Amino acid sequence: MRYMGKGRIDMTGTAREKKDYSATKNACKLCSPLGAALVFKGVRGAVPLLHGSQGCSTYIRRYLISHFKEPMDIACSNFAEETAIFGGGANLKVALENIRKQYAPAVIGVATTCLSETIGDDVPMFLREYREMFPDEDLPPVVHVSTPSYQGTHMQGFHGAVLATVTALAQGAPAERAQHINLFPGMVSPEDLRHLKEIVTDMGLSAMVLPDYSRTLDGGLWTEYQRIPSGGTGVEEIRRSGTAAASLELGRILAGEKQTAATFLETAFGVPCHRLGLPIGIRETDRLFEALTAATGRPMPEKYTEERGRLADALVDGHKIVNLKRAVLYGEEDLVAGLAAFLSEIGIIPVLCASGGKSGRLKKAVADLFPDAEEKGIRVMENADFVDIEAAARELAPDLLIGHSKGYTMSRRIQVPLVRIGFPIHDRVGGSRLLHLGYRGALALFDRIANTLIERQQDASTVGYTYM
Repeated sequence: MRYMGKGRIDMTGTAREKKDYSATKNACKLCSPLGAALVFKGVRGAVPLLHGSQGCSTYIRRYLISHFKEPMDIACSNFAEETAIFGGGANLKVALENIRKQYAPAVIGVATTCLSETIGDDVPMFLREYREMFPDEDLPPVVHVSTPSYQGTHMQGFHGAVLATVTALAQGAPAERAQHINLFPGMVSPEDLRHLKEIVTDMGLSAMVLPDYSRTLDGGLWTEYQRIPSGGTGVEEIRRSGTAAASLELGRILAGEKQTAATFLETAFGVPCHRLGLPIGIRETDRLFEALTAATGRPMPEKYTEERGRLADALVDGHKIVNLKRAVLYGEEDLVAGLAAFLSEIGIIPVLCASGGKSGRLKKAVADLFPDAEEKGIRVMENADFVDIEAAARELAPDLLIGHSKGYTMSRRIQVPLVRIGFPIHDRVGGSRLLHLGYRGALALFDRIANTLIERQQDASTVGYTYM
């Protein structure tokens, strides 16, 4: 093989054209099994198991612990050189048996890594063989999701695990339709989950929330170490998801997927599916309450009418601070779309909406929110790398960045303040306690954005800035 200049390689004595290739230097995404592990941490009594090498589980534990500041047990089938050659079936069965004996789990969630996927391990066959080894024992259910990182992002692993869990466990029949709903909130903070559950309860409903890691990853102090933290959505609750009155699925990008947990339940059990955007801001939260009203026949409770009024008042009070400011948004696609929806209400122009996701639907979502996106100079970058995001941000000269902690070095280099939101937030305390959803969450987010802009103006002033 002989290099012959840009785009040309001589491999057999004949020069041939080769497509230019650019390696990802700092991806604006995380690995697919991480999202799956997070989902399994939101199921009561569940233990996540990665079918692959120790390095994968260590990497995922490190990211989740640094964000949630909580202990994190993630089992691993412990691939080595021999396993990579001859297959990991024996390792997986040993791992399942070790988990069963040491944790007594209610469910085991198996997510595959790049290595096990690359060698072609037949995980469903291994799981059948494992069950056949113990024909007379009551084994916990095992949920398997395929999550090779070379095919997707942490969000694809997340939504894939939600779908796999519902597919494996849901039961029901239309005749058994009950007065509860299924809520699929997407990858939001524990504080967001608590607020969503509060809203549903105040509307007179009960909900099967999947996943619900609001306690497992944001709980209280322990007197003794708990191998499986309390909290999460129980297996029996998930089994009843086929009898729900409706399913609510949050995410503009997710709504473009052909099959999700909510659409599966609609097809298999006739559970009506309502697909909404992330309820950040007035319009999207209004849509959430409209869907809940349609499911219950009950109006929005007075306390939320008051919260909506406080939010509207705050937006009027602070419009002179935020109006026509320019922001760069980055992160997972549904969060970027939700933030863009909120910025469209408060007058900030998201001059760049970037994500490491590559669904192909982010551009349309932004265009739906900003019909004049081209005139406003709004760009959308999908399958993005932070090197490219930073280059675009330098050119666009925004007033602030909005995204997770992986953008800190970019913020520092281009001297633009960063409002931290999303996952991971590992250079601040409280990432798991940030509220973004509902009128209350939008108010808190608006205050953070406005105060960041005020602080920047103060810091840049040569004489100080003491009064508006």
